[in-house]
Amino acid sequence: MYTANANKNVRLPQWRSYTLMAALGVGFAALIGRAAYLQGFHREFLQEQGDARYSRTLTLPANRGMILDRNGEPLAISTPVQSIWASPSEMDVPLSKQQVQMLAKMLDVKPDEIQKKLADKKRNFIYLKRQIQPEVADEIIALKLPGIFKQEEYRRYYPAGEVIAHVVGATGIDDMGQEGIELTKNAVLAGKSGSRHVIKDRRGYIVEDVTSIVKPRDGESLTLSIDRKLQYLAYRELKAAVEKNRAKAGSIVVLDAKTGEVLALANQPSYNPNYRGPVDKSVLERKRNRALTDMFEPGSTLKPFAAAGALEAGTFRPDTVIDTMGGHMSIGPATINDAHAHGALTVEQVIQVSSNVGAAKMALSLEPEYYWKLFTNVGFGQVPHTGFPGESPGRVRPWKTWKPIEQATMSYGHGITVSLIQLARAYMVFTNDGEIKPVTFFKQVAPQAGHKVISSETSAALRKMLQMVVSPEGTAPRAQVVGYHVGGKTGTAHKQEGGGYAANKYIGSFVGFAPATNPRLIIAVMIDEPSAGQYYGGTVAAPVFANVMTGALRILGVPNDAPVENIVLPNPAQPELKEDVM
Repeated sequence: MYTANANKNVRLPQWRSYTLMAALGVGFAALIGRAAYLQGFHREFLQEQGDARYSRTLTLPANRGMILDRNGEPLAISTPVQSIWASPSEMDVPLSKQQVQMLAKMLDVKPDEIQKKLADKKRNFIYLKRQIQPEVADEIIALKLPGIFKQEEYRRYYPAGEVIAHVVGATGIDDMGQEGIELTKNAVLAGKSGSRHVIKDRRGYIVEDVTSIVKPRDGESLTLSIDRKLQYLAYRELKAAVEKNRAKAGSIVVLDAKTGEVLALANQPSYNPNYRGPVDKSVLERKRNRALTDMFEPGSTLKPFAAAGALEAGTFRPDTVIDTMGGHMSIGPATINDAHAHGALTVEQVIQVSSNVGAAKMALSLEPEYYWKLFTNVGFGQVPHTGFPGESPGRVRPWKTWKPIEQATMSYGHGITVSLIQLARAYMVFTNDGEIKPVTFFKQVAPQAGHKVISSETSAALRKMLQMVVSPEGTAPRAQVVGYHVGGKTGTAHKQEGGGYAANKYIGSFVGFAPATNPRLIIAVMIDEPSAGQYYGGTVAAPVFANVMTGALRILGVPNDAPVENIVLPNPAQPELKEDVM
């Protein structure tokens, strides 16, 4: 009894209550101080952390501009699609196995792939699948899965597919240009994306717009100089020729003979720009725009320029007689040969029968600097400035280093390299009264400014000579077109390989124009490594020219300038004329 009453009267020391109160005071002071410190010195950081959890800036994609042909036909258009993305950091409750399997089935992906993406809880944005059909995306969003969202995008579609792939090019999955016009004019076509700043609740649903919407600025549409009908025609005939001759590759260029507009350009092999799968080395090879990037020795297609230079210099006239010395000519230790033995030939006949000796004698009559300037004035050795990536300037050696044999062989296209589009453009001096204009892939409202290279008289004289080439007595009778006078020149050359020339690999080419009396089109054809037995330009490339020119003149409604009668081919009993391959 005494002990219990004694314990009742025991009191704790007063300092202990003071100590507790002081400790609590210090704690509250520390919290207040910390809060004040964070608010005063780390406000932006805290705001960013809050925004990261509840605020989002959504991108509003711009519609990429269309690419049209010269007649307004679509070559590249954008279609709206949806992409499904997730925010793993916002998924407080992970998706069930059944939900993941359902999502994977709708997206046509493996469940493990989705699980792997959702497992990274530090990510607040990750694509589950891009560019799916809008109705599929709507079905997924209707499931109301936490942290799963959709985003509108655009997917590029190319109606003509591989037919015009090398001109139009293609975009990647982010709708940015990767090849062709899509790449060179990406800034114009792409436009500018807009934005929408929103606040979301803890389940990821949009609660309100924080700021006004910045509307996207759609890209501009571009109208090309390409005519889609001519493009289909050129592609079809080139592909058939490459297959028939079992060639490695081929290219064709169709130019407006007066304006320099590219009406068609095709390469073989080609590729499908609508394909979005894995890209291997073979696909990259097919994407190369050979007509602009590949250099080759053009062979006898360069002989008209030797003749034009000789006529301009006044050392020769069209009827000047040249002794071709039986088809053999020695310069130092080297010998120049003709495919067929000839004696005395006029300048016109030299071009008609493609005499290497005759062309070499005309070239050697010119001053090296003068001859070099002729080449550079028609664009050889110069970048064409079409805007395409990888376009080749070709190669013309400095005139000061020329030896006589080099000057002679360049007259028939050896020791000089060009691209097919350079070769087609150069022939404009024969179709446009000696004036050459820039090459363009865009439809022109008014003709571009050009520059005079040769006189109108020399241009007319060469047109006549080139018509003789396409006659039954010339090297290109297979280039004839019913109802039209045609001019052109064949070319055949060994391929360069390993610092020398491959013995059994050739490039056959043909460049021509029609109607010859008032040229409307220039067509250049190149067949790379034909291996079916024929390799001369007159047999592998000239028929492609004839087929494309026939269809093109009909499509464009160009009036006939010759009697509509059967084409006169060489007498089967006599061998066809062929240029010599050096």
